[in-house]
Amino acid sequence: MKPLIVFRRTPQIDFMRLHRVGFLFSAFLILSSLVLFFTVGLNYGIDFVGGTMMQVRVAHGAADLAKMRGELDRLGLNASLQGFGSPSDVLIRLPRQPGGDVAQEKAVESARKALGGGVEYRSVEVVGPTVGHELIRAGVIATVLALFAIAAYIWFRFEWQFGVGGMFSTLHDVVTTVGVFALFHLEFNLTTLAAILTVAGYSVNDTVVIYDRVREDLRKYRTMPFRDLINLALNETLSRTILTVSTVALAVLSLLIFGGPVLRGFSIAMLWGVVIGTYSSLFIAAPILYYVQPNRAAIGPSGAPSGERGKVRASRARSS
Repeated sequence: MKPLIVFRRTPQIDFMRLHRVGFLFSAFLILSSLVLFFTVGLNYGIDFVGGTMMQVRVAHGAADLAKMRGELDRLGLNASLQGFGSPSDVLIRLPRQPGGDVAQEKAVESARKALGGGVEYRSVEVVGPTVGHELIRAGVIATVLALFAIAAYIWFRFEWQFGVGGMFSTLHDVVTTVGVFALFHLEFNLTTLAAILTVAGYSVNDTVVIYDRVREDLRKYRTMPFRDLINLALNETLSRTILTVSTVALAVLSLLIFGGPVLRGFSIAMLWGVVIGTYSSLFIAAPILYYVQPNRAAIGPSGAPSGERGKVRASRARSS
């Protein structure tokens, strides 16, 4: 069975020629994301700011989300509804109302009256602001620890120079993803945070594949200039990169289109993360490695002949 390929021959794209443009573009993205985060801020969901979540079940037939949403919109509660489980089950989120617990209880009672008596309330959960602040703190700690764990893994797997590039590229992806949510004022909740951590994992996976090829080529081509060697590694893994980003993007697009409101934030974060993670692996992680070059002498030679690329190609041609 033949493997899936995009290019029958290794491309000759000069990625390193564009790396300074990539650095400038990434600096613009990061600065814009930070400015948006500190000025506009994030649209935190109930998980972080507090509010009430009600799980209800319609007594007869499937739930009419449009009708239920219209009834609650008349109250001005800014409620969000989504289906889950069976067609008759609905999850209603009421954000925290100004005026404290009394105002929140009045909002819940108003919602009950608006929905009428044909609705069974299976659970009503209140998330206080204290819990929300704790979740924000825990989410930030989890993200920071994940970034350091990724850097430590790459450092252990390769050398510390590789860890620097992997750390910067992953941090770049996380910050810009947060910037997208601030720019479009999308709801930021625990599901979104899970998506950001998934984006970090995807980004480091793509980076590790490229770094592994760089290390392999360092063993093969002992005298090749490091700039040309990075270009070679990027071109050799380009087919795999395109196939991976295409398949993941198709799956995430399906979630975005058919997953409904409950998965919208997750899908948008993942879709942006797939695109920016691929970009950062090509134009951030690999070029940074060029400036903090690993110790080529410490990387032992492989079984392939050392020297110029043409010699290796010639030996492969003779063996075939």
